[in-house]
Amino acid sequence: MLAFNYKGVEIVVKKGDITEEVVDAIVNPANSFMIMGGGVAGAIKRKGGASIEQEAMAKAPVDVGDAITTSAGRLKAKYVIHAPTMRYPASRTNEDNVRLAVRASLKLARELNISSIAFPGMGTGVGGVPYSVASNAMADEVRAFIDLNGPPPAKIVLVAFDDELYEELVKAVRRLIENSTMAV
Repeated sequence: MLAFNYKGVEIVVKKGDITEEVVDAIVNPANSFMIMGGGVAGAIKRKGGASIEQEAMAKAPVDVGDAITTSAGRLKAKYVIHAPTMRYPASRTNEDNVRLAVRASLKLARELNISSIAFPGMGTGVGGVPYSVASNAMADEVRAFIDLNGPPPAKIVLVAFDDELYEELVKAVRRLIENSTMAV
């Protein structure tokens, strides 16, 4: 695990299971119809309960670039933020959609005064976005959001489910920190 501070926001990169995170909100890289079948969504549904999917589907469809929140069922988090990275279930996605989903998640977290939020590798599973592309897009959006708004959230956790994604997230966040200190 690595922790960085960027303009008063703690950014943590860690390897683990996002469904085990003790944060105010975890992010589900959803589809617009909120069907929680595979990937992170399926894991959230299995651990947190089907009520999360039912609550989300009642608010569907949700456009890519928007986000909704539901309760977190049996998860340790208080909320699940569902941010579509794709329109249809199990379809491919791209860097632009990853950026839009991260931005929408952070915006909703701020509106709800959420102090801590955890992201998985957005778009990297079912969506097929390469780890390096998704990691850089996520770090860029986190930086842009903090530059524009500052906290909250005061803590942003990027959770990798494997070593390769962890390394890419660390590289992307280090680049963000190094570039910001050079610009000062």
